[in-house]
Amino acid sequence: MVEAANTDRKDDDNPLDAMRDRILDATLPNVLFDGWSRKALVLGAEMAGLQEGDVDLVFPRGARDAIAHWLARADREMSATLEAADLDSMKIRARIAFAVRTRLEQAAPHKEAVRRALGLLALPGNAALAGRALYRTVDAIWYACGDRSTDFNFYSKRGLLAAVYSSTLLYWLDDESEGHEATWAFLDRRIENVMQIPQIKARIGDLGRKLPNPLRFMRAARTARATAKSGS
Repeated sequence: MVEAANTDRKDDDNPLDAMRDRILDATLPNVLFDGWSRKALVLGAEMAGLQEGDVDLVFPRGARDAIAHWLARADREMSATLEAADLDSMKIRARIAFAVRTRLEQAAPHKEAVRRALGLLALPGNAALAGRALYRTVDAIWYACGDRSTDFNFYSKRGLLAAVYSSTLLYWLDDESEGHEATWAFLDRRIENVMQIPQIKARIGDLGRKLPNPLRFMRAARTARATAKSGS
């Protein structure tokens, strides 16, 4: 049976996670100049009062581990905000829009770091990391919005939301409108498109039931050919 993975939970008393957060928070401003690099992480560690060896201890794979920790933490922060919101009073499309908007608004202070993280995740060797991060985000959104499905809908909902979230994220990165209003309008259109998919599938199904069965005509054609051969 499929269960919602939700967001990876962090032990607040874990000293390594606390060290990761200290280095990460000090590193994020450096990413603007040095990218997601060891140089940025080491400088962040020094600014946080730590040492270069601490970077290797908590981020053994360097920037990849730092990004993974950052994205997981962002998912937890989003989930906490969604849990405190009155989502039950919203329709499902409003819940999804609110969740995606929350995720992006919380990332807004480090927009360039997001852009650079996506550039690193786009490299072929990081496809698995990128896939896990995207799945964790959309799973956390659906879970917060009340989805507890365990059948095929579990995967289809997350697949559809992954497309909505990814396209909205890319639009947001280049959006210079005031308050990112253009992004939120784009998000609403994408959600509207996705919400129409069940209706389209239903209409296709209705149409299919009204159309003549092609197998019946194939059988009739084979019968006619057989009759013609027997009469020749």
